[in-house]
Amino acid sequence: MTLLVVDRLTKRFGGVAAARDVSFTLAAGEMLAIIGPNGAGKSTTFNMVGGQLKPDSGSVTLAGRPITGLPARAIWRAGVGRTFQVAQAFVSMSVAENVQMALVSRHGRSRSLFTDTRRLYRDEALELLGEVGLRAEADRPVAELAYGDVKRVELAVALASRPKLLLMDEPTAGMAPRERGGLMALTARVARSQGIGVLYTEHDMDAVFGHADRVLVLVRGEIIASGPPEAVRADAQVRQVYLGEAGAAAALRARRKAVA
Repeated sequence: MTLLVVDRLTKRFGGVAAARDVSFTLAAGEMLAIIGPNGAGKSTTFNMVGGQLKPDSGSVTLAGRPITGLPARAIWRAGVGRTFQVAQAFVSMSVAENVQMALVSRHGRSRSLFTDTRRLYRDEALELLGEVGLRAEADRPVAELAYGDVKRVELAVALASRPKLLLMDEPTAGMAPRERGGLMALTARVARSQGIGVLYTEHDMDAVFGHADRVLVLVRGEIIASGPPEAVRADAQVRQVYLGEAGAAAALRARRKAVA
């Protein structure tokens, strides 16, 4: 079932088109990765879908409902969860309390002076923590966790809103290599079991080609390739873009070494 339809999204900053006629679809339970070199338009596209940027033209439809240009809060209410490149969590609170705060917001409960949020929705929070493998850490302060586990807390917080669509901005950024595959495998398992569409940007190619169902490649704001990971990996234009970028980086390192 098609969950997300992005149609000809365009965004300009001055005379520069950061995204130009970007179109794609995403099915429920599907993992779609957006990749591209720096300045390709990944973040711009991502933020137009999430409501952080308003497109100049084009449309975004979620489960048949137009959400184009709505504020981020309204898009969250429509069923879009999000994680960030730098994990967002209340480090002074326990793991469970972070998830409980998200549940309080979802259920519309007021945080008055007379409400002890630590007592609200604890069982539901523990269930969510079980889904991400952190139930045993429920009462630990987030500040004591390894960064990879903080990323899992953030995922549980995002799932607390029961999203139809999950946006993940560089989900493995800052994580140790051995932790990256675990987080992405967990995300894929949850997405498929709950029918959540996942749209993510990522620089780590193992996280892309090892876990995405489809890959979308942007260069200078335009899609140059889209399809299953192996087809995209073999695409001549994609290889040229990435090999060219790698070659330029190697030449720059050589020049710096020569100057030194």
